[in-house]
Amino acid sequence: MSTVRTVLAMRTRPGCEERFEAEWLAAAEQIGTLDGCLRQDLVRDADDPRTYLVMSDWADRERLDAFGRSEQRDRLLRVIRELRESAERHTYQVLHSMRADSGEAR
Repeated sequence: MSTVRTVLAMRTRPGCEERFEAEWLAAAEQIGTLDGCLRQDLVRDADDPRTYLVMSDWADRERLDAFGRSEQRDRLLRVIRELRESAERHTYQVLHSMRADSGEAR
């Protein structure tokens, strides 16, 4: 099994940026305690403050898929869904990671 990364591109409704960020943080804190969740990042487009990427790393596809089908996921992300205009998700298998400070592969 190998690490998988999801990338979810979302665009918020006008004026919902701050609430979206707060709600994402609250959900991410709970999701981060789940078995298999390794990391989560929220990044905002430097040129469009309503566009975000939510990136998360999971230990394997099975645990990601289990979370994706869970009632817990629906409950945690319900408010976030109400604040967005659009969303598009992709899942990738992580092949290599390079640390910038050491040049070492992980």
